[in-house]
Amino acid sequence: MKINLRFFASVRELVGTGQEVLELEQATTTVGQVRATLLTRGGNWAEALAEGRALRMAHNQLMCDAQTAVANGDEVAFFPPVTGG
Repeated sequence: MKINLRFFASVRELVGTGQEVLELEQATTTVGQVRATLLTRGGNWAEALAEGRALRMAHNQLMCDAQTAVANGDEVAFFPPVTGG
C-alpha cells in the first residue's frame, strides 16, 4: 500500500522534506502506525514526530487521531498546532 505524506512548518524543517510517497507494510493500517513507522527512522524524524511532542495529524485533509484508518492512495499530514490572532 502506498500513501502520500505531507509535512508542514517545524515538522517539515526537521525532517527536511515537505512530502513523500511511502510504501507501507500490510500490517500498517492506522495513522498512529504510520507515525510509529516514521519514528523508526530515528534522528530528526524521531524528534519531529515524538509521542510527547505537540503534533496534529490530518487524513485526506481532515483532522484525525491515531486510530484513523489508512488505505492505499490516502494522504496523511503532520504539523504543529497552529495559533492565530
